Amino acid sequence: MKYRNELKYLINENELMIIKNRLESFMSIDENAKGGRYIISSLYFDDYEDSNYFDVDDGLDMKRKYRIRIYNHNSDIIRLECKQKKGFKNLKRSCVLDKGDVEKMIDGQYLRNIDRQEDVLKELTGLIMFDDAKPAIIVNYERIPFVLKGSDVRITLDMNIVSSTDCKNFLGEFKNRRAILPVGMHLLEVKFDERLPEYIYDCLSDLNLQQISFSKYYLCRKYNIESII
Repeated sequence: MKYRNELKYLINENELMIIKNRLESFMSIDENAKGGRYIISSLYFDDYEDSNYFDVDDGLDMKRKYRIRIYNHNSDIIRLECKQKKGFKNLKRSCVLDKGDVEKMIDGQYLRNIDRQEDVLKELTGLIMFDDAKPAIIVNYERIPFVLKGSDVRITLDMNIVSSTDCKNFLGEFKNRRAILPVGMHLLEVKFDERLPEYIYDCLSDLNLQQISFSKYYLCRKYNIESII
């Protein structure tokens, strides 16, 4: 397990289409993306002090977030992920969750079979038990995922990013969706271990994109946090 580079750029509709057309000439769509894309829904947890949110707000270099993730609104396969960030590098650890256990955690219960849990689940269970961690926000978006065969390079185009505070209905039809970006704006993510091939760099460089620090979780929570403060 090691940290991966994760570079992020805000792009408009025209830039998205240009990048998509270029990538299609030498990269493949992830085989899990039926029809060329999938929908990602993530339920993020935070403690009673909203530490994850304020770690981003304070600009801390080291950050860690826990989320439960499903694809295409299908709860047959559910994963718990811990995403650790250090600068522009990320490390992701994960495990598969049972639907019944997810429903308990959404209701604020902690799982009692802690000795049999995988490490990432033990960590979240500890946060629920001792730091009153609870579901904080749903982040939902469409993703077009490109992979470069024979390498660790992955490029994704994320569109229609919305948040929802309807955490109780994460596994169903959650409501109260709110867009976090202006209409026509999307997110490009470029992910790789050590080195990005030069021809991929050249494919993007003439667009003069500006690398940014971007947290979907932070932006999705920002509206709700600031309305309370």
